[in-house]
Amino acid sequence: MAILTKTEPGPGGALTVEDLTRAIKNSIDRAGMKDDEARSIAQHVLNFFGYSERIIDNVLEPEDRDAFYLLEDSGILTTEREETTLYDGREWRIHYWMFRKDRIAELVQVARAREERERAPNVYDDVPEDFWNQRKKDE
Repeated sequence: MAILTKTEPGPGGALTVEDLTRAIKNSIDRAGMKDDEARSIAQHVLNFFGYSERIIDNVLEPEDRDAFYLLEDSGILTTEREETTLYDGREWRIHYWMFRKDRIAELVQVARAREERERAPNVYDDVPEDFWNQRKKDE
């Protein structure tokens, strides 16, 4: 199954695989996480949400929930709880997971800025390797 990815934000703030991948990579492990691993996590999480803004916690298996807790610790996900009274008077709690789109946008912006800095030409890139040795000999 192919997943369409975009680099620009989607309509109405739709979350893309590319943006979530950047956010995960920039929040969890800035140096060591491979792009493929971050992308795999992003696709896995987005598959639960589909087009929804939130999902119910009951659909998660324990290992999936562990990944969600990891993303909650990094500020990408948050939880919400709803309480209702059943007919017999008992309280029932429903737990939901939601994306923190503001935090994701912040992490994506930081990642994009860093990528632009890395791509920016460096003044010293055009200087030949032997230039510094030549300067030392002239002095």
